[in-house]
Amino acid sequence: MNILIIEDETRAAKRLERLIHKVSPEMIVVKKLESVRDAVRFLDKNHDISLIFADVQLSDGLSFEIFKKVKINCPIIFTTAYDQYAIEAFKTNGIDYLLKPIEEERLNKAIIKLKNLRQNITLESLLSLTNTGATKTPGYKSRFMVKVGDKIKSIAVEDVKVFYSMEKATFIFTKTNRSYIIDYSLEQVESLLDPEMFFKINRKYIVSINECSNILAWTNSRLKLTIEDFDDPYIIVARERVKEFKSWLDN
Repeated sequence: MNILIIEDETRAAKRLERLIHKVSPEMIVVKKLESVRDAVRFLDKNHDISLIFADVQLSDGLSFEIFKKVKINCPIIFTTAYDQYAIEAFKTNGIDYLLKPIEEERLNKAIIKLKNLRQNITLESLLSLTNTGATKTPGYKSRFMVKVGDKIKSIAVEDVKVFYSMEKATFIFTKTNRSYIIDYSLEQVESLLDPEMFFKINRKYIVSINECSNILAWTNSRLKLTIEDFDDPYIIVARERVKEFKSWLDN
């Protein structure tokens, strides 16, 4: 199998190549490319690639742009440090999605999945299957990936007390009483969450239903929430949201 790696971090590309050779020695990495532009040029002239490993975020854009500009006939395994691109990945011939840093066991499972698909169905059926799967309505988000120094940490949604925006950034505040920045706007977060479990009380806050036990009547027909160990003592339900908020709690 001829393998193409599209990755703009040289060390990450070399590490992935070593893991591929370790997990599946019969795979041959024929090229490592670093940009959307170089990948488009290469794929436009080379049609004998069996599998592509593509980092989502490249130096000159998202790798999804490659596959909008050039037609390919092979599956793709996407790699990234963040998980917000998963749905888009499966719309682009993606058969798997690996979060960085890539673990050997997880890579092995992805390759086994590919081999099983190749043995049981034709390539045309594979591409049809991935495209059909991409049209299914996704479920609500269950985890958020955050950076802690040089490491990536996964935070379960049920462990989040409140999502909040501050200085043009979005954060989560967890049950361990720590805040982490996330790569979403608050509006995007709202669309990803189960509306039975989370409610956007104003332009700044989305709160968990599990943190709504301490509520006080406030000025101008508003409500005030107190979330334990959270720094802001004035978490106010906007007046225009009070009625809907009460209905949400009662439901």
